[in-house]
Amino acid sequence: MGPPPVVADVRRAVRHALDDLEPGALVLVACSGGADSLALAAGLGFVAPRAGLRAGLLTVDHALQDGSADQAAEVVRLAAGLGLDPAEALDVRVGVSGGPEAAAREARYAALSRAAGRLGAAVVLLGHTRDDQAETVLLRLARGSGTRSLAGMPARAGLYRRPLLDLGRETTVAACAALGLSPWDDPHNLDPRYTRVRVRERLLPALEEELGPGIAEALARTAALCRDDADALDGWADAAYARAVVSDSALSDIGAVAVAVAELKDLPAAVRRRVLRRAAIETGAPPGTLAASHVLQVDRLVTGWKGQRRVEVPGGIGVVRRYGTLIFARQSVSPFS
Repeated sequence: MGPPPVVADVRRAVRHALDDLEPGALVLVACSGGADSLALAAGLGFVAPRAGLRAGLLTVDHALQDGSADQAAEVVRLAAGLGLDPAEALDVRVGVSGGPEAAAREARYAALSRAAGRLGAAVVLLGHTRDDQAETVLLRLARGSGTRSLAGMPARAGLYRRPLLDLGRETTVAACAALGLSPWDDPHNLDPRYTRVRVRERLLPALEEELGPGIAEALARTAALCRDDADALDGWADAAYARAVVSDSALSDIGAVAVAVAELKDLPAAVRRRVLRRAAIETGAPPGTLAASHVLQVDRLVTGWKGQRRVEVPGGIGVVRRYGTLIFARQSVSPFS
């Protein structure tokens, strides 16, 4: 007799996420001890040896609550029973930039990336589920985000893979129960000071009550559709950017980018603004702080040109229109002030 269906679902998702790896590759799972990542760790421990892969575990101690070091040590102890070796607890210092959630996330990913590099891992698995995807879409929708942002979390992004994005949280909880595993309930996951917790505990249940069941699934489908659209628009924008960039050695020497207005003005707004965003980022604008409002101001230099002065965007970047080109340059070195 095979495993319970929920356990089989998790294992199948892990197997699919790893099907392109070479034999002997090391796969690490980021595990907090919660139901999602614990079910994922168990799935990896089962799948990896059968796929000819090595498997290990990383857990991150954010040191944000009493007993966090003990909890991290307990997760490491669980690893051997799941067939995961190496297993390490990573200590991090969480800053304050961007708020507590963003700061913890930044510290966590930095620690995971360093450990993966040190251990020679091919992939790090993350335990985000369909419910996490739904929460992400709602959070970004509230910020007025565009198509790419509403696409939510990708199943694969560089080093990281999220095998469980098509499974609900109820599946991981049931899988842990079927395997006799006792997940840790992080108190932070019930703390209403965190925006994501309020979305999870208040907003999504309210939507389910008012609109009917299946909200998380619908939001996850929306993310997938947005990702398809965003991928197509990004491909179009890449080709348009290549045509629009003006080759100029003097500008290149100071790290500036120039794009031809004539190549931009007839593009659809969604494509044109992607080109402008890329030009700003290529010049040094931080992607995380380059908002749609900044790109819209730059866009007006193309669509509503009336001799405006320089537009400023994050990263100390200035954008000016000169002789049919938009010039993006750091203001400290720009000759176009």
